[in-house]
Amino acid sequence: MINDISFLSRAIEIAAKGLGNGGGPFGAVITKNGEIVSECYNRVVLDNDPTAHAEILAIREAARNTGSFDLNECTLYTTCEPCPMCLGAIYWAGIRKVVYASDRNDAEKAGFSDKLIYDEIRLDPSSRRIKFVRMTDTGAEELFRKWEALDNKTPY
Repeated sequence: MINDISFLSRAIEIAAKGLGNGGGPFGAVITKNGEIVSECYNRVVLDNDPTAHAEILAIREAARNTGSFDLNECTLYTTCEPCPMCLGAIYWAGIRKVVYASDRNDAEKAGFSDKLIYDEIRLDPSSRRIKFVRMTDTGAEELFRKWEALDNKTPY
């Protein structure tokens, strides 16, 4: 628990640094075996990149620094409950523990609402606000057959 508090405090420091540099109020730290392997702050506005959330950047950096896309031995410390995009990335990365401070309600009060996305995820693609068009018989299904037939594939 002491390490959790110190690593979460570090994420808060990183977020404050980001705010001072024109970033958003979010910071993330990823540890492996009690050592920091990445720390990042939100750079959405700084990089003109809607995916440059602190958690996403920290996951990318941790994967580079550990030499693996599988971060199942890592813990993510973040200043706020991860948004749906970051949550998906956390699952894809295999991270097994997330420690956070503020929650989605705190973020919403500050002007960062993910409610629409949570609501949209539950809907069938045909019912979403963004128009989704599925085209079949395009040959794309062959990609999965080729993947399944690969002997040297790395499952993820």
